[in-house]
Amino acid sequence: MGAGEALLLVFGGGIALIVLITLLRSVRIVPQQRMDVVERLGKYHKVLTPGLNVLMPFLDAVRTKVDMREQVVSFPPQPVITSDNLVVSIDTVLYFKVVDPVRATYEIANFLQAIEQLTVTTLRNVIGSLDLEKALTSREEINRHLSGVLDETTGRWGVKVTRVEIKAIEPPPSIRDSMEKQMRAERDKRAQILHAEGIQQSQILTAEGEKQAAVLRAEGDRQARILAAEGQAKAVSTVFDAIHVADPDPKVLAYQYLQALPQIANGQSNKVWIVPVEMTRALEGIGGALGGLAAMTETTAKTGSAEEPAEIAEGKDPSS
Repeated sequence: MGAGEALLLVFGGGIALIVLITLLRSVRIVPQQRMDVVERLGKYHKVLTPGLNVLMPFLDAVRTKVDMREQVVSFPPQPVITSDNLVVSIDTVLYFKVVDPVRATYEIANFLQAIEQLTVTTLRNVIGSLDLEKALTSREEINRHLSGVLDETTGRWGVKVTRVEIKAIEPPPSIRDSMEKQMRAERDKRAQILHAEGIQQSQILTAEGEKQAAVLRAEGDRQARILAAEGQAKAVSTVFDAIHVADPDPKVLAYQYLQALPQIANGQSNKVWIVPVEMTRALEGIGGALGGLAAMTETTAKTGSAEEPAEIAEGKDPSS
């Protein structure tokens, strides 16, 4: 191989290398959810969308690669002074996304740093108008205010603030101790109140139960007495009706009284008997009858036969 051929071969290889480099610089593949801002000769030219894109070699250059996904950034704790002159440390989290890559590239040098400083400034303005207790209990209100201010300001930068969250509000250690003591005292107070209310409710329920039980017992006693009185009344009425229908002889009543005497005498405290006058007369009649019957029995035993009265023997009616 001669010198000319070798020189030609080197020249051809150089041209092929240049063509290859040119092709590599002219073809650009952009992934999904990303946009590339392209400048031509130092001036904005176009935005490359996801997929295969062709550039002019040596004329076009990619300025920035912008991520279009929603992003999360956590800012370091910031000291903020409340309206009652207490220094609290506030930790925030910011959610944002780029909606216009051109503005995010040319309108501001570093939009993330700008958002951080804007968040701190707005947070100090909001917290500075609240006392500590209000700041601790108004997180939702603070979040809405921050989100509104940031969204309005960052809109001209091509950035959309979707959400702002306050992770923590840390008061000074001395204030935390005082708050813990106050919370403990408040919990003890609520516990005592609940305990007292429980005792009161228990006493009320007990009294109500005793009242209902007394009412039921009184009602039961009343019903028992009514039923007993009705039973006695029915018994007396039945006995009275039976006596009235049977029209018993006083001697029969005296005999019934004699049968009831053992029951009356049953008991250690029954030492005095009260015998009605009518019953005494009946007993005298029974005694006379029993005396006559005894005399007749004695005569029969002596004579061996009982003599009938003359009225009976003659067939006469004794009552006549």
